[in-house]
Amino acid sequence: MTKKEIVKTISEECGLTQLKTKEIVQKTFEAIIDTLVTESRIELRNFGVFEVKKRAARKARNPRSGERVDVPEKFVVTFKPGKEMEERVLQLQEASARAASESASQPSVQPPAEPEQLPTTPTPTLSSFSPPPPTGGAEESRPE
Repeated sequence: MTKKEIVKTISEECGLTQLKTKEIVQKTFEAIIDTLVTESRIELRNFGVFEVKKRAARKARNPRSGERVDVPEKFVVTFKPGKEMEERVLQLQEASARAASESASQPSVQPPAEPEQLPTTPTPTLSSFSPPPPTGGAEESRPE
């Protein structure tokens, strides 16, 4: 979901114009950012906690070259969901598990999967081969 979709949903539910709703949503985001910068923590009841934490310096590896690289310490924003959010996500997980178990218990007839189409290479023809040279061995003088 994008900010534009959030604005549209809220404006429809509250009966406000999308322009006014966009302004409110943007001011909310700016207030969260300003609070994080000044106080390093913002707690939104029933939603969660945003917090600025310092990540220690560490050694890492460049995946392309395999070279070891020093990564300096830096500040990062973390989020810990609130109790209500965790409960609702857990309900989603449980509903998904129930649906999966119900569909597994019911036999479903599915057509066989199509074989994957692999790139084809031209097959050599007999005319592209030259016969092997005669060996002059026992094969030619085999009695019948």
